Amino acid sequence: MSAMKQKIIIVGPAFPLRGGIANFNEALCRALNKAGHDTKIVSFSLQYPRLLFPGKSQYDNGDAPKDIDIETMINSVNPFNWIKVANHIKQNKPDLVIFRYWLPFMAPCLGTIARRIKKAGIKTIAITDNIIPHESRIGDTTFTKYFVKQMDGFIAMSKSVLDDLSEFTDNDKKVFLPHPIYDVFGEMVEKQKALQHLKLLQNDKYILFFGFIRKYKGLDLLLEAMADERVKELGVKLIVAGEYYEDAQPYNDLIAKYNLEKSVILRTEYIPTEEVKYYFCACDMVVQPYWR
Repeated sequence: MSAMKQKIIIVGPAFPLRGGIANFNEALCRALNKAGHDTKIVSFSLQYPRLLFPGKSQYDNGDAPKDIDIETMINSVNPFNWIKVANHIKQNKPDLVIFRYWLPFMAPCLGTIARRIKKAGIKTIAITDNIIPHESRIGDTTFTKYFVKQMDGFIAMSKSVLDDLSEFTDNDKKVFLPHPIYDVFGEMVEKQKALQHLKLLQNDKYILFFGFIRKYKGLDLLLEAMADERVKELGVKLIVAGEYYEDAQPYNDLIAKYNLEKSVILRTEYIPTEEVKYYFCACDMVVQPYWR
């Protein structure tokens, strides 16, 4: 992208949808606008049908951002809507459209929008959170190939995803850019203030597991590690902060099996954006024990 002002559309989740990808897209939109570009987000009116969404809610209860333009209009399961969205994007005449790709379920929707706008000469780039999903399903490969085919270039935020791209395309316009540090959670606070805010004991040591809970995240591995006598001797406590996106019982069973009730603190609900900083400032270590 040249230094001259560009008209850019980001296609992906944004407020009132909640979660890390929505946070990222909003931060990216701000950064591009700050750099002098004319940027907005085209987001989802329906991201996941309720039947397919594993959490309690897809929506944020806070206030909408006032400093960025978000258009809520994509229905992920309605092909007629995809045509409408593509036509809308073409009418805006952007120089570049950035697609967020994190799940093959979204490939038919996002791929169709991309295919139609490319016919109008609009450049397309994908920011690929995942190419091969953490949890495989029938049709993943076919869907991903369809989406990837519509892209002019790719940004991967991990080297493994960059390598995965090679299985789906020989396009050499792809680059690894490490995931940036979020700046949407506010300023750091002192550890003691964070502990007080979370009503945690001031003198204990804490490790943090943060984010929604699914099998591939490896919380079971972390609970088993907490049961190790060498870890128990350290007297550390584990904070589990995030909503269950699957049955909680297997994790509760592990806690009971290893008598971890006094060393595991469960805050297993969605953590609002304004609360995130307290968890990270209160802990001594963050642990992400992914299976993959």
